[in-house]
Amino acid sequence: MPSQEEIFEKVQEALVDALGVDDDEVTPTATLRGDLDAESIDFLDIVFRLEKSFDIKIERGELFPEDLFNDTQYVDDGKMNPAGIAALKERMPFADLSKFEANPAVQNLAEQLTVQDLCNFVDHKLKAA
Repeated sequence: MPSQEEIFEKVQEALVDALGVDDDEVTPTATLRGDLDAESIDFLDIVFRLEKSFDIKIERGELFPEDLFNDTQYVDDGKMNPAGIAALKERMPFADLSKFEANPAVQNLAEQLTVQDLCNFVDHKLKAA
């Protein structure tokens, strides 16, 4: 089982390669979209690189459960309702959703996903394997 530092280094390498950013830009608190300018298409490349680096399989919607954002059971007027937030927490136990809960507009989640959240996701996947 890799250490937290080893996980970070591999995640950092994947992000540098996928996004064309410098190593020093990829910090644990850097947001994927806001700080590193990741776009939707980049997430496919990031997932591919993480799968290869850690020898894991990441199912569609596992890292970023976009299906929940289109479900009227969970979204009211573009915001996640309490049931939606509960579903997100269940599907994303690796992510710190506290900022999102304060303003649960659907588009905000992608803006708040951090490098540390990715590291936590990988750690979660490896422990579950």
